[in-house]
Amino acid sequence: MNIDIRKHIISNFKGAEKDEIKVSIEASIKENNEITLPGLGVFFEVLWSNCDENSRDFILNTLKNSLN
Repeated sequence: MNIDIRKHIISNFKGAEKDEIKVSIEASIKENNEITLPGLGVFFEVLWSNCDENSRDFILNTLKNSLN
């Protein structure tokens, strides 16, 4: 079976309210289950693809500072 994870995740959240997305992200992180990582990766990809350079710089600085 060939599943396009990106399309599946995007389709599942198309039209979702902000709170629904937040709950899903927080639950994925709380579960600490590696099976949720691809979905979080899709969210990050969508975020990154739709950010301007200032937002990307903020994300990168936040990640860098959080990993130190």
